[in-house]
Amino acid sequence: MARAAWSDDEVEAVRELARTFFDKEVIPHEERFAAQGHPDRELYRRAGELGLLCAAVPSEYGGGGGSFAHEAAIIEEQAYLGDGALGMPVHSSIIAPYIQQFGSEELKRRVLPLAASGEMVLSIGMTEPGTGSDLQNIKTRAVREGNEYVITGSKIFISNGRLCDGIIIAAKTDPGKGAAGVSLIFAEIADDTPGFTRGRILSKIGGKGQDTAELFFDGLRVPAANLLGEAEGQGFYQMMQLLAQERLVTAVMAVAMMEKAVDLTVDYTKGREAFGKPLFAMQNTRFELAECATLARVSRVFLDDAIVKHLRGELDIPTAAMAKYWLTDQLGIVVDRCLQLFGGYGYMTEYPISQLYTGARVLRILAGANEVMKDLIARSL
Repeated sequence: MARAAWSDDEVEAVRELARTFFDKEVIPHEERFAAQGHPDRELYRRAGELGLLCAAVPSEYGGGGGSFAHEAAIIEEQAYLGDGALGMPVHSSIIAPYIQQFGSEELKRRVLPLAASGEMVLSIGMTEPGTGSDLQNIKTRAVREGNEYVITGSKIFISNGRLCDGIIIAAKTDPGKGAAGVSLIFAEIADDTPGFTRGRILSKIGGKGQDTAELFFDGLRVPAANLLGEAEGQGFYQMMQLLAQERLVTAVMAVAMMEKAVDLTVDYTKGREAFGKPLFAMQNTRFELAECATLARVSRVFLDDAIVKHLRGELDIPTAAMAKYWLTDQLGIVVDRCLQLFGGYGYMTEYPISQLYTGARVLRILAGANEVMKDLIARSL
């Protein structure tokens, strides 16, 4: 495939490094990660050593000094090779930007180098048991007491929840103000931190090696200086600013997985015989794959255009929502049709197409359900 317009030699060098890392050091252990419900903590440190974490964070804060293009190349390789365990996209491309953009200088200099080295694993606590995509109605409270916030509440479906030791918590600092009462506060946590409890690792239909957990806060005390932004009540605005990139991250994953599904299925149908000839020789197979390959190509063009816009600072919220919803929808269509061509083998967990099938489903839910994306788009019409 031709090099994307958003890439260059440096980005491709990072891509190659990421490909080798995932292929040699991560993928061979996927079965064990799925069994234990989380990846090995040491892999974050290894990724940090290689410069694969926080690639877009400025070098003065310990990052790679690159751009979202470097992040996108890493995410594509991870998704294409089939790693669903390491929460690197969440850590580097979704959470680190909050610290970089809204954190105090002291917080940036303390946290970002640890995140870039893999010594600190980052997470973000938005979703709650009673509020999914409806972020302005979260119930978690943060009450200011002197130089601290006291946080009480719970979060669910938290990626990196088992391994994280740094988390951005979305909380209400003024419950009477709706969206204007939401603030983001960064907390450094450990299993023995007073007022903090990790819940169970949640059992999912896909992405079984990724540590998705419940988190509970019961009087967790956090320095007031860890508030993101210059004043309380800016959290919803901050999330709206950075959710566009989060949705683009989801779109990057979707297209890489779509391309992988097509490649796997072409290879399988050319080698699998049915009725005395390769499955690929049958007209239905060829037509199905022609349509899937076309959907993947159109999706790639749309994604690349969105990445170029984002790198220029021109990716608006409706377009990011379009990319997130439409590309994840297309992934669901393509991977379902590809799995069908594997027949019974496609239903076996030992075949990567089955993992793509189950792993694809969550992309239509996370980063804002696709129905919410459509509503955001409609508001712009």
